[in-house]
Amino acid sequence: MHEMSVALAVVDQVAEAADRAGDVTAVRSVRLQVGELAGVVPDALAFCFELACAGTLLEGAELVTETVPGRARCTPCAHEWAVGMPPRLTCPACGATRTDLLAGRELQIADVRWEDGGPARPSTREPISEES
Repeated sequence: MHEMSVALAVVDQVAEAADRAGDVTAVRSVRLQVGELAGVVPDALAFCFELACAGTLLEGAELVTETVPGRARCTPCAHEWAVGMPPRLTCPACGATRTDLLAGRELQIADVRWEDGGPARPSTREPISEES
């Protein structure tokens, strides 16, 4: 299951950041930005995240996912639009098929809350490797 790999990668990255911080006793929440084109099912990710957190510093942490809508820009006419699901990659303004995907593939940790309520260091904002 792809979502389990993502959940394990998130737990590992947050645990490493907590270790670097030194005085973290618990992680309360993790906020992820998940692009609608990232191929991640939010409910499956939430289930896997809970399992991946068991027995770690993140046990009991809340996972908050923010969906990032897919957006594209037409190369010939520069029109921008929401691509939706399934993605519409043909320009609705001119019909061209040469488009640039601007957003929607994100999969990154946006915020982490420690027990003391302080945010994690920005280094936890690294994109999650799709190869995990």
